Amino acid sequence: MSARTIRRGLNRGPARTVLQAQWPILLVGLIFATAFVLAGANFWRRGALLIGIGVGVAAALRLVLADERAGLLVVRSKGIDFVTTAMVSAAMVYIAWTIDPMGTG
Repeated sequence: MSARTIRRGLNRGPARTVLQAQWPILLVGLIFATAFVLAGANFWRRGALLIGIGVGVAAALRLVLADERAGLLVVRSKGIDFVTTAMVSAAMVYIAWTIDPMGTG
């Protein structure tokens, strides 16, 4: 990283720099927050489905983004990260599918 790049990052402000660097995990976090609000409002099935979708978005972002752009989604190698998050996503969607819809709206 050059001094010019560092200066450019400092001039933008810390919030903007963090948003640009960590937008993938922030997007997934926003999806999760929405899911928890739904679950807290007694919409369990929709909340669980949205959690599964959020993990699926994380898997897709990890697959298509380079390691430098994926930010905090990077844990291990791209293949291992994708497979584990895709499996968790599939499990959550299955769980959401099996939740009894009676009384959940």
